[in-house]
Amino acid sequence: AFDMMSYYTGNQTAGIPGNLPAPYYWWEAGAMFGAMIDYWYYTGDSSYNDVTSQALLWQTGPDADYMTPNQTKTEGNDDQGFWGMAAMSAAEVNFPNPPKSQPQWLALAQAVFNTQAARWDDTTCGGGLRWQIFTFNNGYNYKNSISNGCFFNLAARLAKYTGNDTYAQWAEKTWDWVNNVNLMDSNYYVYDGSDDTINCTQVNHIQWTYNAGAFLLGAANMYNYTNGSALWEERVNGMMKGISVFFPENNIMQEVACENNGKCDVDQHSFKAYLARWMAATIKMAPHLSDTIMGYLAPSAQAAAQQCSGGDNGRTCGLKWTMGPTWDGSYGVGQEMAALEVIQSNLITEVTGPVTNTTGGTSVGNAAAGTKTSRTSVTISGATIGD
Repeated sequence: AFDMMSYYTGNQTAGIPGNLPAPYYWWEAGAMFGAMIDYWYYTGDSSYNDVTSQALLWQTGPDADYMTPNQTKTEGNDDQGFWGMAAMSAAEVNFPNPPKSQPQWLALAQAVFNTQAARWDDTTCGGGLRWQIFTFNNGYNYKNSISNGCFFNLAARLAKYTGNDTYAQWAEKTWDWVNNVNLMDSNYYVYDGSDDTINCTQVNHIQWTYNAGAFLLGAANMYNYTNGSALWEERVNGMMKGISVFFPENNIMQEVACENNGKCDVDQHSFKAYLARWMAATIKMAPHLSDTIMGYLAPSAQAAAQQCSGGDNGRTCGLKWTMGPTWDGSYGVGQEMAALEVIQSNLITEVTGPVTNTTGGTSVGNAAAGTKTSRTSVTISGATIGD
């Protein structure tokens, strides 16, 4: 699955660090470097660390919040969220820290959280984040699960890492909103989104792996942060049950909305990577789910490895893992990343962590990051976030 990095041109002469070439969008590059942080965490192989750090720092933008000028015209909350979650992962696994003159991993994650908390929008649907940040972008009227899921995921992980309850309160608020507008149902199925021009009264019921994964790991962090509260135990267990929809046969992960009808787009080819990533990380936060999760990850990894049999090099990964050694003919960054993540995630029980700032985390935070203020604490929508 290292063919994934062969697609990356950002570290070549005239390349832009952190960008993938067309047809890949900016968010997927952030997701890919998240996969490379995982790779180092699982294997200890540091050969990609420098290129990963360079990419994650180059794309931070002038305010160190992943609102980088070459992307902001088209940047959505979910796009920014994926870069923020990569920085969060770097803090959690003690990925080597940047030089002191550069933004630090934890502060970058906090900056993304703060910029997004300020965008929470009560004007329609009783709250929630819009998909798009700017009014002129198509999708501004869509409040979707992935934007809110990334925000929830980040808030829950920041609560766990920092111990600051303000993040947990935002996680609770986001979870409650998603349920109130029926983007999640009583089966813990997570749906795609809803249009705010009709006040989110109708829901697009398509289900994607990465939506479920984002809420699973967030719920697991809240379960852990609340010392195993009954409420979050019920929620994380519910998310785990709901995720079974993506394992319809032989416990092998499928992107059920598009994999078999051949309609997965460039982005969707990568979604299984994040469900695998977040299922594995859930084991560390909710160990009682370990057997269930490994019962899915192990067969999926074996199937993915067999599917990485295509192309001229005989190791190109397709997406349809259920096809075994018969390559499905597809290829790309998403397919490689999905295979890499599901295979390496089987090493989760071999590694320690994630750390927090009281258990060995070394990343330096800044609770006011992303708020354009030099004060050490700032009030956002009535909630004060101090250092």
